Amino acid sequence: MMQIIQFKDLNEILNSNEIELFKKLQKILSEINKHTNLTRLVDGDDYWISQIYDSIWPFYLGTNKIFDNKKFVDIGSGCGFPGLAYAITHPNSEVYLVDSSKKKTDALRQIIDTLNFSNKIFVINDRIEKIAHNASYRNIFDIGTTRAVGSPSTVTEYILPMLNKSGSGLLYCGKWNKKDEIQMRNSLDKLKGSISEIKKTQLPKGKGERNIIFIKPEQNCPDCYPRSIGKPTKYPL
Repeated sequence: MMQIIQFKDLNEILNSNEIELFKKLQKILSEINKHTNLTRLVDGDDYWISQIYDSIWPFYLGTNKIFDNKKFVDIGSGCGFPGLAYAITHPNSEVYLVDSSKKKTDALRQIIDTLNFSNKIFVINDRIEKIAHNASYRNIFDIGTTRAVGSPSTVTEYILPMLNKSGSGLLYCGKWNKKDEIQMRNSLDKLKGSISEIKKTQLPKGKGERNIIFIKPEQNCPDCYPRSIGKPTKYPL
């Protein structure tokens, strides 16, 4: 069942401390962008809607926060969205940011060292196809996210092996249709998971349609997944 979420003003969602941290994050990203091409979405609505709101809206029902005090992993974290946005709005959670680009993980470490986060935050520079087979990370996370990383079928193979038995994976998508859903369900059958919920919103000021696909494990994901580096992208399940 798809749930339609209406856009709320960020001032109705965020407290003053969270807004201040997001302003500081914006300033740091702008400084880093002067010498490292990290993200183009750092100004005005590009930042506050396309980055901040788009990162946090799935975790809110009305004005109530959910998913706090969890072990969270963001796969392909890039410049920190949704991972750092989640950390700011869920300060009691332990956060892991994973990216294969050293340039990006170096920037993430710089951001974390500068901002006053309450969370324990860990940055991992490696491929998820390797990390997901490490016993220290496999099947331990309450929440896993991916945003702008790959096709739904591909990122499903990345997320599901990381989740514990009651964990939830959030896949950030633009457009979503029945064909996408059929393909994902076929992938999830192999991975021993299922779709638990779909949420949809229209971002204001023409920033586009957003869908979040919530997935969950039904059994332990088979040990062969994720497949070796490159295969989930080239040959989606």
